[in-house]
Amino acid sequence: MGSDGSAVSTAAAAHPAVDLAVDLAGVRLATPVVLLSGCVGFGRELGGIAGFDYAELGAIFLKGTTLNPRKGNPTPRLAETPGGLLNAIGLQNPGAREVVARYLPPLASLPTRFFANIAGSTVAEYAEVAAIFDDSPVAGIEINISCPNVKAGGAAFGADPRLAFEVVEAVRRATTKPLITKLSPNVTDIRPIARAAIEAGSDALAAINTLMGMAVDHRKGEAILGNVQGGLSGAAIKPVALLQVWRVREVAAPLGIPVIGQGGIATATDAMEFLLVGATAVGVGTALFRDPLAGNRIARELVPLIAARGASSPGEVTGALRLVDR
Repeated sequence: MGSDGSAVSTAAAAHPAVDLAVDLAGVRLATPVVLLSGCVGFGRELGGIAGFDYAELGAIFLKGTTLNPRKGNPTPRLAETPGGLLNAIGLQNPGAREVVARYLPPLASLPTRFFANIAGSTVAEYAEVAAIFDDSPVAGIEINISCPNVKAGGAAFGADPRLAFEVVEAVRRATTKPLITKLSPNVTDIRPIARAAIEAGSDALAAINTLMGMAVDHRKGEAILGNVQGGLSGAAIKPVALLQVWRVREVAAPLGIPVIGQGGIATATDAMEFLLVGATAVGVGTALFRDPLAGNRIARELVPLIAARGASSPGEVTGALRLVDR
């Protein structure tokens, strides 16, 4: 879907030796900058904004999609926090078949890649949604394993290596498309979950999903979110995300599994930090609510930063963090 990813930002003209293209699980992306699920709707929402250029982005991850339509959580669904944003949308979406039939066709001519993001409440539901997207033009499928498993008492698939393995394995059987497993940070150690996802057939990993939190209105004595708890994203979680990407890299790199680093990225400097700790691609999400052109800006500004390191591609920066013996 879209171009072959050969478009480069205009900033590359000043540094012709730098090629921003990366390979993500066999999918060539024009740049390592991707826009994250839940922050860009179903791909066309930002297209009407002056200055927005799909060709400068490696990929767009579509809104989380379930088998059947969902209305989502009660309002309020968003709450600003110091340095971050809490959201409790509740996976509002029209259902997988409607997305494939109605929302994907208009994306075909756009010059970037598109990945589905799937969710479910049972292993079988994940597999069925994956099968629906398998017969579609998306470049790959991202699995949101932070969802609660209704058959396991509400435990999140991403909190238990066995459950994570089961859902990824089922999705792997249902599709031939590249699979990316989106890992939750709400665990004691993210590495066993990452290892289980890889063993079950995931072609790439994304780290991290949101941290769980809540916000309180002390004047009213009430929780601000209608769902009480929500996922925290934005600058506040960046240090956590960097460490988790570093840890996931320990498991993934020896097996040649790429990692998408995400969590608080708002500048090209942020993106470089994630590349250094081991990310192949970098995801921009919450920053888009403040600046819808953040992804484009970061892609352009990465070029001179990569050149300044004497590198000619993002791949030469990935995992290049220098450890100093102190």
